[in-house]
Amino acid sequence: MTVLRTPPGSLRWAGRDLGSWPVLGALAVLWLVFQAMNPNFLSADNLVNLALQAAPLGVLTLGVVLVLLVGQIDLSTGAVSGLAAAVVAVGMSQQGWPGWLAVLAAVASGAVVGWGYGWAFTRLGVPSFVLTLAGLLVTLGLQVRVLGSTGSLNLPFESWLVRLMQQAFLPPWLAYLLVALVVAGYLGVRLVERRRRAAAELPVEPWRPVAARAALLAAATLVPTWYLQTNRGVGVSVAVFLGLVLVVDLLLRRTRWGRSVRAVGSNVGSAHRAGFAVRQVYTSAFVACSSLAALGGVMAAGRLAAANQGSGGSDTNLTVIAAAVIGGTSLFGGRGSAWSAPLGVLVVGTISSGLTLLNLDSAPRYIVTGLVLALAVTLDAVGRRRAPVTGR
Repeated sequence: MTVLRTPPGSLRWAGRDLGSWPVLGALAVLWLVFQAMNPNFLSADNLVNLALQAAPLGVLTLGVVLVLLVGQIDLSTGAVSGLAAAVVAVGMSQQGWPGWLAVLAAVASGAVVGWGYGWAFTRLGVPSFVLTLAGLLVTLGLQVRVLGSTGSLNLPFESWLVRLMQQAFLPPWLAYLLVALVVAGYLGVRLVERRRRAAAELPVEPWRPVAARAALLAAATLVPTWYLQTNRGVGVSVAVFLGLVLVVDLLLRRTRWGRSVRAVGSNVGSAHRAGFAVRQVYTSAFVACSSLAALGGVMAAGRLAAANQGSGGSDTNLTVIAAAVIGGTSLFGGRGSAWSAPLGVLVVGTISSGLTLLNLDSAPRYIVTGLVLALAVTLDAVGRRRAPVTGR
């Protein structure tokens, strides 16, 4: 059996870690600064609130990551989430639909919007920037029409959706069990990969770096879980978001669809010549983005127990794009991962929460977030310019 020694600067290792470590370092600096300015910032209670607020936004960001990976953009994610919130609120409070049916209808509305984007982009050649900007205006109009003359609707507080998003937390035993399953799953995937490569007489990675990464994963999941358990614990909405991140991560790394997404985003011409179904890949990315935006809107409506004309509005569209890029996803396509969503949302949420605790208005939040976004895009552009020299 040949052992694969991953050299320093190896593309797979370096590409992944260099995309994450700068974000984690920036996050650590932000936490230390805000903790020094307000001792309550790193309290378990504040971090639980931060996680609950970040979960719906993170689901939207996850969809944006998929669109950016294929080298496109969606400017209507906030509006689609607002439309979904309106649909679920009308369905549950006015039409008397069962909660599951209202949620299904809301997510389906997002999927239809995404399919429309994919069809117009692949068949008519309409640029995604213009297409989704027009879609933003259309979905805003639909949101106002669905909400009706009142412009605001409340969800029943006794409904399962509101209870799930506001009050449901994982019991400690289940939270720790999920952590154990994640670490065991990681080791299991690595073990299967080693066996397949060994059976094919291909080089395999030594166990030491695999064990080190597994230990790092265990610490990165176990410590936050324990700390949050000293307060209310891990919210169900947070667990749903992280579960979606894991699923999307596996799809991107372990399936033909995931390889197609990266191939199309890196070089669409080469992907087409290699036999990838380019049109289907684009359409699936738009559908996934809008569906996740709709799901995020449903989660936000459940957390607030209401939907109104401001749902998904304001700076939501720009915030989720900024979060995806700050988390390590390239605006130019082909680079990034599902974990860009939680990392980016943590940075954006940290800035918002920290400045709120300091009793500052929204102006500094916009400024700081904009500066961080500019830095992330600059690093991405510099990295791409140097990539041919380093053999990327």
